[in-house]
Amino acid sequence: MTSNRIKEVALNHFTKNGYEGTSMAQIADEVGIKKQSIYTHFKGKDELFLQVCSDVFDDELRFVIDFIENNTTRPIEDFLFGFLSDYKDRYEKNDNTKFWLRISFFPPTHLYEQVMKSVYEYLDQLEELLFPIMEKAMKDGKISSTTDAKRAVAAFLGVLDGILVEMLYGGPERSLKRLDASWYVYWRGLSKN
Repeated sequence: MTSNRIKEVALNHFTKNGYEGTSMAQIADEVGIKKQSIYTHFKGKDELFLQVCSDVFDDELRFVIDFIENNTTRPIEDFLFGFLSDYKDRYEKNDNTKFWLRISFFPPTHLYEQVMKSVYEYLDQLEELLFPIMEKAMKDGKISSTTDAKRAVAAFLGVLDGILVEMLYGGPERSLKRLDASWYVYWRGLSKN
């Protein structure tokens, strides 16, 4: 139980203050234990941070899988826009997503390789999960097949990236504006009309 509480508190601090702005003493104080007690559960700050990363990676991937499983019957336009909207809403309400986005753009320098390995694994899995959905929509004539499904998914992830950047830097109002404009142009390029 204590290791989970340590990770929960660490997630909150890493999300708000980043790796460099978080101390083990702060985490221990909030958990209600001595700093040395953290080392019973984790070798050090790096191991704690990377464990939080791993847990968040799993949670973010679970969000994607659950979204896909719960929305497979929606029309492709609603499915794709819903995914972007849900991700935007998730960022505004979920510390895991805030942490994930922060470390994706600002990983600790000395942990860069390890963090980015997780980030790219997540993005690769996201692409693999979205590809068959896009491919099926093209085969079923729901969207234009003038481009291939891989390119359509890559462009979709580019739209998602733009929205994520705006969420990180610009806040809810600006990210909504980015979502509206990006989606409009993306969908016009993909739709058959």
